[in-house]
Amino acid sequence: MTAPDLPPSEPFSFATRADGTIVILYGSAPVRLLRGKSAERFAARMESADAAAAQLLMARATGNFKRANERDGRRAAP
Repeated sequence: MTAPDLPPSEPFSFATRADGTIVILYGSAPVRLLRGKSAERFAARMESADAAAAQLLMARATGNFKRANERDGRRAAP
């Protein structure tokens, strides 16, 4: 049995578009768009966050993404 792929140490990143929209990325895949007031609040929080806090803020902004409660597709034996 092989070990599962471990996520990178900093899997989340974000980019700000010219119109003020913030795109949160997991790896290279966009997972959330923030616009308006939510984008402003997010940007303000990110200014004072260190690397670990920034990863936590981005994970929270994505909602229920990667909380380790996803099903793995296997059925339990009867």
